[in-house]
Amino acid sequence: MDPSDQKHFTVVDYVVFALLLAASAGIGLYYALSGGRQRTTQEFLMADRSMQCLPISLSLIASFQSAVAIIGVPAEIYTHGTQYWFIGCAYFLGLLIPAHVFIPVLYRLQLSSAYQYLELRFSKAVRICGTLTYIFQMVIYMGVCVYTPAFALNAATGFQLWGTVLATGLVCALYTTLGGLKAVIWTDVFQTVVMFAGQLAVIIVGVRRTGGVSEVWRKVKEGNHISGLDLNPDPTERHTFWTLGIGGVFLMLSLYGVNQAQVQRYLSARTEKEAVRSCYMAFPSLQLALALSCVMGLVMFARYCGEDFSEKLGSSSRDAMVIYFVMDMLQGLPGLPGLFVACLFSAALSTISSAFNSLATVTMEDLIKPYFPSMSEGRATKVSKALAMSYGLLCLAMAYLTHLMGDSVLQVALKIFGMIGGPLLGLFCLGMFFPWANSIGAIAGLVAGLAVAFWVGIGSIITRISGTKLLPPSCHINTTAGIQTALSNVTSRPTGLQRFYSLSYMWYSAFNCSTVILIGLIISFLTGPMKEEEATPGTIYPLLGKLLCFLPEHLKKKLCCVTPLRQSITDQQRLHSHKENNGGASLQHTPSQEQTEGFLSEVDSRVVECETSV
Repeated sequence: MDPSDQKHFTVVDYVVFALLLAASAGIGLYYALSGGRQRTTQEFLMADRSMQCLPISLSLIASFQSAVAIIGVPAEIYTHGTQYWFIGCAYFLGLLIPAHVFIPVLYRLQLSSAYQYLELRFSKAVRICGTLTYIFQMVIYMGVCVYTPAFALNAATGFQLWGTVLATGLVCALYTTLGGLKAVIWTDVFQTVVMFAGQLAVIIVGVRRTGGVSEVWRKVKEGNHISGLDLNPDPTERHTFWTLGIGGVFLMLSLYGVNQAQVQRYLSARTEKEAVRSCYMAFPSLQLALALSCVMGLVMFARYCGEDFSEKLGSSSRDAMVIYFVMDMLQGLPGLPGLFVACLFSAALSTISSAFNSLATVTMEDLIKPYFPSMSEGRATKVSKALAMSYGLLCLAMAYLTHLMGDSVLQVALKIFGMIGGPLLGLFCLGMFFPWANSIGAIAGLVAGLAVAFWVGIGSIITRISGTKLLPPSCHINTTAGIQTALSNVTSRPTGLQRFYSLSYMWYSAFNCSTVILIGLIISFLTGPMKEEEATPGTIYPLLGKLLCFLPEHLKKKLCCVTPLRQSITDQQRLHSHKENNGGASLQHTPSQEQTEGFLSEVDSRVVECETSV
């Protein structure tokens, strides 16, 4: 039977799918009726800062491993080979740096919104600019996340596309509004298990029906689909080790270092150690999720040898091949099609609910509370819930725009994070690592970064240049065609401005982050660099002090490389009064004497190490 004719679920499939939606809504209802019943913004937005590392780590995975990855990564591997798998190398630094740099700074300040940091470090204007940029980024990304599983369900069952989009958005908004961050995190835990189960089911059945592991390996190897280490330094190459390994680190930092959806999870942990541990625990699970998606793409290739049947599902996108493959493999196996669609919806719901909650948080903490300081706690909680529901409805409108884009959903999603997340990462790096940066430089850098990002991004869309065209995939190598294609690629290599537009989308985060830092520092020095005593205690990470520990003490002090670290701990009381005097967010608590002395001893030991090495 042609899988494109399989346009219905069995009763078992409907039951499996319905159980997913019911369980997600049930978790939200449970947390709406238990504990503090989400009556305070602290509980609704921050889970009372009482979460343990295991649920936080699984929630971090679920937020990243969206339906975009489950659909987009197998389609990428099926079309272009396993080169994309090298992005796993970026996961190590992409999680290690947030664990030891961003989490300590943000957690010790006891913030609710990551963008409160920008006001403490720079000014209220920088905080508002950062918040608005983040809102813009997540609203667009939510559209992609809602549309992807809705398209899959439409292709697999014949459900009305926009009816499915509406159902997805409303169910997600419901449990996010009812249960707050606790419901979001625990539904993420449940949905992560469903995601892995759905992918494993498809892979196991696909391998069996293709002839076993040895047959799958033979076909992908004959089809030249196992990519080697490509060390080509050309930044216009779509995927190389450098674009994925280095560009991927910046992409991961924009996601796990400064993205409010992830930062909010760190800040909800009971202790700083729990927050750091959750970051470490996410690493193996993220590698497993990447491996499952890539193996699924290889099994697809072994099954179809690169043929494109997506038009049978009414789509010209290679993403539709994943749905075709699932329908082909799982037809006649009651419950498994429903499990995979539930897997897609689990991924989508976890990502979207994280976005709803984080958007409600930054809107309340950064745009409403500073202007209505006398708002009662009960009223603030109701407004937060209304905001979460409103963003849920807004994302439905964004979903309509997603299907108008021509790129694969994976490329669209990563472009969004590169074009908007990159400048935001640059803004935080400018504040944390460069003591001389001032608020004028920060705003100028962010504006310049966004301008360059959209110039390159929109230019690449208009010219439709996405790097070197690869050979059409096939189970049999055609050497003559390969030589002809390679020669045509050399002769048609873009030049001038077109070459600038052909920059690999994996470099967007790094390029835009660097633009913000460079312009921010130039403008800061032109307008008068910030002095050491003007910096709010606790907002600067002494990166330069660690890198330049071989310099004499007076030079390091002149370069603002030493004092901020000690100042950030010993003067927490001064920070508390500083924030109150400047209208910033107040601390929930200040470090105890034990914490202060413990951290100071760590600082002193590092200073001794540096002096000894000299």
